Amino acid sequence: MTDAGGRVGAVTSAVARQVRELRAARGWSFEELAGRSGVSKGMLVQIEGARTNPSVGTLCRVADAFGVNIARLLEPAEQSTVRVSRAGDAPVLWRGGHGGTARLLSGLGEPDLVELWEWQLQPGEAHHSADHPRGTREVLHVLAGTVTVTVEGVDHEVRAGETVEFHADREHGYRTTGDEPARLMMVVVTPSGEWDRRTRSRGPRPS
Repeated sequence: MTDAGGRVGAVTSAVARQVRELRAARGWSFEELAGRSGVSKGMLVQIEGARTNPSVGTLCRVADAFGVNIARLLEPAEQSTVRVSRAGDAPVLWRGGHGGTARLLSGLGEPDLVELWEWQLQPGEAHHSADHPRGTREVLHVLAGTVTVTVEGVDHEVRAGETVEFHADREHGYRTTGDEPARLMMVVVTPSGEWDRRTRSRGPRPS
């Protein structure tokens, strides 16, 4: 097995274990989790059985249902108080049609949900994101190239060296501007608590 194949397998196994444990801790059936997340029961069975490598959209929906961030779903079985990780080991959770990637570098689960991403977008690539849980904010810093950030249908051009911050609990997306590739760092912050997609609301923080 190649190193890349090994990393994909490790991610798939970690997601399977975390989803299984989070669902069991809440006493939810597959039907309950499916209703809260909008992910089909069949797909959830595949995820818990480590028989599929779910997309970033599916991971977002499952994580939202549990009130955790994506990084929690990717945690290995044992966690140290200090963890140093290489960018090359970070899972690629999105791939563009021309070679662009999005890597989840790290994440924190308390007191709020924080994710650190590295995005590389090739010319002509775009990513559309549905609204995140209520209160979510994103901060993007463009390292190279120019990115157009669209929030609720309004475009904002962000050049290398510039930073944009916005409420991400509404539809938004990113695309390259011009003929140069773009690279950016992204921080996503979501207030912790249980998110229920059926009611579009967030419950109390876990005790």
